[in-house]
Amino acid sequence: VQLQASGGGLVQAGDSLSLSCVMSGSTSTTYAVGWFRQAPGREREIVAAISWSGRGRQYYVESVKGRFTISRDNAKNTVYLQMNSLKPEDTAVYYCAADPRRDPLVVVISDEYDYWGRGTLVTVSS
Repeated sequence: VQLQASGGGLVQAGDSLSLSCVMSGSTSTTYAVGWFRQAPGREREIVAAISWSGRGRQYYVESVKGRFTISRDNAKNTVYLQMNSLKPEDTAVYYCAADPRRDPLVVVISDEYDYWGRGTLVTVSS
């Protein structure tokens, strides 16, 4: 499966952005999906993750709880990350990743993901 992330940009603190991750290829398999980010000089960290169905099975890193929302539309093979109340510390390259998992498993460890997309840069100015 191939993943393409998009939607990044330059915004001011307090603004919102919506990232999209479009999957193509072997989309008949059930995939858990995660969003990760990597800021300059820092290690990659998970931001949010969602199971195949997304029903009640989601994970958020503490720093984004209440501000970010992960969702998916399997009919469109797309996973979204709605980011509200953005902060300068949210500045990073954001990546989406997919791993073949049966529902309702969620994957939060980056090494367990088999497929990665290219990142999209999010820059939040103060």
